[in-house]
Amino acid sequence: MGEISFKLNGQTVGVSGVDPHTTALSWLRQQGWIGSKEGCAEGECGACALLLLRPEGQGARLEAVNGCLLLLPSLAGQEVWTVEGLAQGERLHPVQEAMLQGGSQCGYCTPGFVVSMAAEYYRKNRSNFDLEALSGNLCRCTGYRPIRDAALSLGQPAPHDPLAQRLNTPVEAVKSLEYSPKTGSSPRFYRPLSLPELFRILAEHPAAKLVAGGTDWVVEVNQRFARAEVQVDISQVPELQTLFWGQNYVEIGAGVTLSELEHWLEGRIPLLAQWFPLFASRLIRNRATLGGNLGTASPIGDGPPVLLALGAEVVLTGAAGERALPLERFFTGYRQTAFEPGEVIRAVRIPLPLAPQARFYKVSKRRMDDISTVAAAFALRLEGGRVQSIRIGLGGVAPTPVRASQTEAFLEGKPWDERTVRAASELIRSEFRPIDDHRGSAAYRSAMLSSLLQKFYAETAEVRA
Repeated sequence: MGEISFKLNGQTVGVSGVDPHTTALSWLRQQGWIGSKEGCAEGECGACALLLLRPEGQGARLEAVNGCLLLLPSLAGQEVWTVEGLAQGERLHPVQEAMLQGGSQCGYCTPGFVVSMAAEYYRKNRSNFDLEALSGNLCRCTGYRPIRDAALSLGQPAPHDPLAQRLNTPVEAVKSLEYSPKTGSSPRFYRPLSLPELFRILAEHPAAKLVAGGTDWVVEVNQRFARAEVQVDISQVPELQTLFWGQNYVEIGAGVTLSELEHWLEGRIPLLAQWFPLFASRLIRNRATLGGNLGTASPIGDGPPVLLALGAEVVLTGAAGERALPLERFFTGYRQTAFEPGEVIRAVRIPLPLAPQARFYKVSKRRMDDISTVAAAFALRLEGGRVQSIRIGLGGVAPTPVRASQTEAFLEGKPWDERTVRAASELIRSEFRPIDDHRGSAAYRSAMLSSLLQKFYAETAEVRA
């Protein structure tokens, strides 16, 4: 219980006596690995990026993750590299060499860019460099052009490259973990490897904090000094990692990361495909999950509006059994949900067939990597020019994510034309009572609801199916 071990830059290290709220970034810097920087402590700037080895088929892949959001005990039994681990002695890595050609300015952001760039450099079957891989790295000197040039100048890894060779062998399976700084003491950190094991832990510790990707909870740990007597890492529970495309529905395991989901779907759910690039950054999506996004019950989370428009339901499971609940019934109040004691989200189900016309809109101060002022998702079926069905999911306008039920009911059966939509846009504007806050006023949010519905109409007005 009192020690964890993992591989750091190819060497096994042991850690004991460390508070389980400690992040990988904090511990690394305390140990003298100071290449990784702390810029924001909330996953926005990428200066702390690390490479984490993940299983892929019969081999492995490297993923860039935020070290500031990675709890140290979760690394137990895993392999991680810092920017220092890329070079071979005095010989710089090809990515580091490329960044020296003008890509590094003040240097503070450079290690994070190098790490994210390296993850893309080693991506299997890569033909071109996908600049989306750098979407979570910010340059404070505004020197993006030379960084972009460095990325696009990279070729393929050499056959004898040590990291490239490492990716050809499987990842070692991790083990269950129960960790505390001192045997028998608190705080504790668990990592179960099955649902029954998870249920046992929750029965013993009903107030335990569940951690999937940590992209929400660890921000609270870093910036508000939040603490929990028991934390449970559910990222290695296989029953939460399922993906299934059936005849009547798509089922997405609650623990599947958004990057994995995006890769698996390959655009087959267009509404999700529109949403992915607007959800934080690649660094965040490499860790964030749908289950985590729903479990926080944030009224401004972007996932719930999309899933509400898709007609999704959550599959809740516990020691007593499993039940499915329409997503709109899952949110019961501000940051409150319909969880029964001991329950977790096992999966999200999206019914098929999908609505032919769907759009996601995000109103925020920045287009990318920002929190929504208003988020809106629409899914529409037309028959003979009339609305057969429409679902409208919204965030940022109520204490919970909501559907615009009155507006939906008004539109159904009516012609999809300018007159109808103009009347509906007045109705949706008055259907909710948003609040004023630092992201936008109540009046602005209401106006956005009207505007976004009209925008959706403008983009689908030619449809006559």
